[in-house]
Amino acid sequence: MASSLTFDLHVLTARLDRAADRILRAELGLPYRRFLALLLVGEGAPTQRVLAERLGVTEPSTSRMVAVLADEGFLDVAPDPAGGNRRRLALTPAGKERVEACRKVLEGRFADLVARSGVPYAEYATYTRRLVAALESGESEVRR
Repeated sequence: MASSLTFDLHVLTARLDRAADRILRAELGLPYRRFLALLLVGEGAPTQRVLAERLGVTEPSTSRMVAVLADEGFLDVAPDPAGGNRRRLALTPAGKERVEACRKVLEGRFADLVARSGVPYAEYATYTRRLVAALESGESEVRR
């Protein structure tokens, strides 16, 4: 099969996700998906509904994950003061520490991977941010 950028990007993303999961499970005992949930809460996903949307999973799936993360002491979960069936999410101090530990481990491992590939890290980071921004811009245009 001939190589194409589309397929190569898919393979890269899938392999990086699997590698991140293996690394975080082995070194910090936290699956990558749960790390992403904590990261998103820390970056402003204030409710389960918003978290589900940003993770691209169902609300029931997010509810189960939030319950596990709360039981592990990483999330505070409270009813939304505005009422309804919404639940507000916030990182606990332990959750903040776990997010930073995960970020540090993954950043170190993936920076090493980029260096071993011979690609300049700063340049790769710049282009990656541009791609993400273009995707986000395109998504907002599609939603209109």
